Amino acid sequence: MLTQEDDVDAHALRRQGWSISAIARHLGHDRGTIRDYLTGKRVAGQRAPSTEDPLSPYVDYLRQRLVDDPHVWATALFDETIALGFDRSYPTFTKGLRVHRLRPHCEPCSASKGRDHVVIAHPPGAEVQWDWVELPDPPGHWNAGPHAHLLVGALPASGKWRGLLCDSEDQPHLIEALHAVSGRLGGLPKTWRFDRMATVASPNTGRVTATFAAVAKHYGVHVALCPPRHGNRKGTVEKANHSAAQRWWRTVADELTLTQAQASLDEFCARVGDARLRHRDGARTTVGALAELELEALGPLPPAFPATVTVERIVSAQALVAFRGNSYSIAPGLEGATVTVSHRLGALVIDIATPSGTVLARHRLLTAQAPSCVTACTSRRWRPRCWPRSTPAHPASARSGAHRVRPHWPKPSSCAPDATPPAATSQIVRSWSTSRSGPRQRGTARPHCDRPRRDGTRADDTRSGRGLPAAACPPGLPQVAHRR
Repeated sequence: MLTQEDDVDAHALRRQGWSISAIARHLGHDRGTIRDYLTGKRVAGQRAPSTEDPLSPYVDYLRQRLVDDPHVWATALFDETIALGFDRSYPTFTKGLRVHRLRPHCEPCSASKGRDHVVIAHPPGAEVQWDWVELPDPPGHWNAGPHAHLLVGALPASGKWRGLLCDSEDQPHLIEALHAVSGRLGGLPKTWRFDRMATVASPNTGRVTATFAAVAKHYGVHVALCPPRHGNRKGTVEKANHSAAQRWWRTVADELTLTQAQASLDEFCARVGDARLRHRDGARTTVGALAELELEALGPLPPAFPATVTVERIVSAQALVAFRGNSYSIAPGLEGATVTVSHRLGALVIDIATPSGTVLARHRLLTAQAPSCVTACTSRRWRPRCWPRSTPAHPASARSGAHRVRPHWPKPSSCAPDATPPAATSQIVRSWSTSRSGPRQRGTARPHCDRPRRDGTRADDTRSGRGLPAAACPPGLPQVAHRR
């Protein structure tokens, strides 16, 4: 049986072009076994043990014994267990102690306490180190709670690092952040290195979980876990965490939104992080220059893994739901209620639903760089308006005055992106028709008066585009001449 780690390694090596025989020799398994796991006939980690654990009858006694004296030697415990009826060898006994994690942690006795550490060589593109950072006291309008969550990824060969602010540290947000930060780093390495976070490995066994194994297979990377209490094994990302918390987070203004803070972090990484000096082979260079050379060793980034990111939001008084820097509308009557916004990675839509799962609205996902408001429309008589914010160019007679004030006009039910507003159009018609002199030529409009008609409209109503010169006619509306 293959473990989750061996299964991930087999899929990663197969994606890199290794043959099944080479993978079998590398992992020490039969070719048929490797082929079954690659084709999906067998699932990693599902075989039950063939024999019963010989140490299980003595686990309670050993746990209480180690609570009373955490520093008792394993040989002394072995002698006591033999007297109680244990009939296996000493290596089997010590293996059972490690599997059941019976000995409590003692910081003074930690293996990494007070020891000298060596610099580990990291070839370009070999691995990316990942870690979460909990940033204290985020702005209140982020609705992030007492801490903001930042996933940091670092390339130890060059020292380049990037990060992504997330709503939480659950597995879907982790997958989304892994994909986004990998794109910022320039591609995929051969190995992803994590600490023993619960969304990647089981806290009890230290093995890669089945759900994250599917993610690693999708991206074709190996998964390496740091030993317990050995944070120096991923020292590059630990130093990046310190830089993000001390140099960037302390300078973030409280009025920035989450999207603006993310843009500020990206700018900081490119301006400060990539400008750090390094010495390679006696030459002086920067982190950014080394990262450019490392891009050749990184693999392409596949489409995002189809995980579903879910967050909770509170409906505003205007029946709007905020998500990723934009606002999305729902039906009125739910002001102040809590709704769930879900987005499947790679999809172009989001769903807004009640806590029970009833979908209230589905909207097209907008980019976070262009804040906007998406309105749900159910009536053909009333649709979202799309008049441009800037006033279209008008003749000189319509722009008289020291200050340009945008006119307020009624908005029709159908609109074109560059259409001229009716009120401003009427002003153009009046100024143009009164400035003409001489006989009217064929194909031109008659002078219009401003007297109201019986139905309440005016003669200079130009919604059809009739009676305008070619320069003042709205785009998309043809120039129509009166028949004689």
